Amino acid sequence: MLATLRAQMALLASLQALLLTNNVTLIVVNGLAGFSIAENKALATLPVTGYVLGGAVWAMPAAALMNRFGRRVGYTVGSTVAIFGAFLGWYALTIKSLALLCLATFVCGSLRFAAADVADTYAPQFRARAISLVLAAGIAGGVVGPEIAKWSRTWLAADFAGTYLTLVGFAVASLALAQLLRLPSSQVSTASGPVRGLFQIVRQPACWIAILSGAIGYGVMNLLMVSTPLAMEVCKHPFAAAALVIEWHIVGMFAPGLFTGALIARVGILPVIVAGCVLMLACIGIALSGVDLMQFLVSLFLLGVGWNFMYTGGTALLTTAYAPSERMRVQGFMDACVFMTMVTSSASSGALLYVQGWSVLNLLSIPFVLIVLVAVVRHGRRAGWSAGRVRWAAA
Repeated sequence: MLATLRAQMALLASLQALLLTNNVTLIVVNGLAGFSIAENKALATLPVTGYVLGGAVWAMPAAALMNRFGRRVGYTVGSTVAIFGAFLGWYALTIKSLALLCLATFVCGSLRFAAADVADTYAPQFRARAISLVLAAGIAGGVVGPEIAKWSRTWLAADFAGTYLTLVGFAVASLALAQLLRLPSSQVSTASGPVRGLFQIVRQPACWIAILSGAIGYGVMNLLMVSTPLAMEVCKHPFAAAALVIEWHIVGMFAPGLFTGALIARVGILPVIVAGCVLMLACIGIALSGVDLMQFLVSLFLLGVGWNFMYTGGTALLTTAYAPSERMRVQGFMDACVFMTMVTSSASSGALLYVQGWSVLNLLSIPFVLIVLVAVVRHGRRAGWSAGRVRWAAA
């Protein structure tokens, strides 16, 4: 049984690698593809917003489908829809239709996989290895995606049209691998017990600070990440340089996951969030210091690590603010807040960059990071910096 589960987890990790290769490829090209066909360049990042919206809109139907029919059916449907979306993206660039490209990226948002939650359901003792597999897949996707984007950018007459055709290959491979899944249908357990009102839960400092850290961490990261390829294009850097910068950004996002949990257990949740805020500010400082390749690269790497600390720390802090029976409601509220900030930041990044410039875009990020930093420091002084460490270790 355990050998079978391990094989299935390896299969899910492979699916995760395909997903993240798909994601990173879209991160690299969506803004530039939109810029290449948009008459109003301020709308260049709308395809990115379409992808974010797609991920949010498809999440609930996908979960319901998997709960009802199993993961193999869910992944099969998601991969099939993603094949259609990738073809649509190729066609949109061929005819230079921004609206159609936004629809294509919205459809591509249907491709979603996860491995760690499967281990939670069937073999909790395997969860650490499952998370490691997912993280390794994320790093692999972060390297492979930009390389594929570099190779396929000029494959066809329309810039980036060939890149969207490569996404068809990812989706077809996912479709084939999904047929090998043999996991039983998962049953979602619901903890019983009294449930407080959402406002009563959220008003706790630990809860609203956790949500603030996660949402702003995601928002600032998304704002700067989405606009970086466009900024580098404006600064006359070659596309290969932008792809390299995104590679290191993705490594910065995923590599710390190998030790962030242990770091939280050792020093506490709040110091890790503070470190994330400091890294975010360092990222902005380096970005403001110039527009050479190394400045973009180091800045985006620090942005990835800062996001990891802020979001992981915020998620860990959130677990200290609710009872098991309140988990789904509170986590759903945090997800909604993260989603709103991501939509806002991706939709506005192109306009802000085009109208105000790269420096102003970074300067606008500083107050948001400082809000989180001040809130966490004040909470740490009141509640004690080590309180989170004890609760995280026990969680």
